[in-house]
Amino acid sequence: MALYEMTTDVPFVAPVLIGAFDGWIDASGASTGAATTLGERGDVVARFDADALYDYRARRPALDVIDGTLTRLEWPELTLRSVEVGGRHLLVLTGPEPDFRWRQLGTDVLDLCLRAGVVQWASMGALPAAVPHTRPVPVLATASAPDLLHEDEVKGPAGLLRVPGAALSTLELAVSGTGIRAVGFYAQVPHYVGGPYAAASIALLEHLGRHLGVELPLGPLMTEAQEQRDRLDAAVAQDEDAAGYLQRLETLAGEERMPSGDELATEIERFLSETGRDSGDESGPFEGR
Repeated sequence: MALYEMTTDVPFVAPVLIGAFDGWIDASGASTGAATTLGERGDVVARFDADALYDYRARRPALDVIDGTLTRLEWPELTLRSVEVGGRHLLVLTGPEPDFRWRQLGTDVLDLCLRAGVVQWASMGALPAAVPHTRPVPVLATASAPDLLHEDEVKGPAGLLRVPGAALSTLELAVSGTGIRAVGFYAQVPHYVGGPYAAASIALLEHLGRHLGVELPLGPLMTEAQEQRDRLDAAVAQDEDAAGYLQRLETLAGEERMPSGDELATEIERFLSETGRDSGDESGPFEGR
């Protein structure tokens, strides 16, 4: 049986499917934040079988207890939403990264793409990097064909980058393997940031919008980004070591050099091995000072 069920019949017109999963390749929740902002007003057109895809001991449902009474369970959910922006029909696939059945999910998402007439796939992700929060968010791009990206997009890194795979990458490969053109945009998030980082979500939406030729909604992200910037600036101002480290990062950023595959892999390994991340502690070195 398929892992998804269409919930409504929509006359899709040359849609682009945009995917973002939380967890891996979603540093600071930047890509899922962008996807949620993009699709929150859209209609759900497909739901996926959560019981088949998720390990509920690793990703437990949230339980509401009101006045001593067990009231509601909120289960992890993977959905596809339909939204139209600037005359473009977009399908937004987002939710927690599945734990199980990645290969079947890739086959089923490909089937869904063919049913809906998807003409292009776009992945969004976010990676930790040695970049300062005081500069524009760098965005790396990937593409299944050389002519898909604007000339000012940074495709890379050059050479081989070998990192742990993501469910989203499994889906992109399944879809692009049949000839559906695919791109990916990956924001570089300062590795010292704890919690959400709206500036990276904005950067992803801006790059995706430019690629699609439409202006995508940013919702409350601009306000959130400014508030986060103010907090980070205040934290740095109170700590000489943090200020010195930030200055070194700004110097490196001024060199305008794309990080190598080894550098990205090192930052990703650091991200995965941080004790705070593993324990669910969202505080970063500049937060809470």
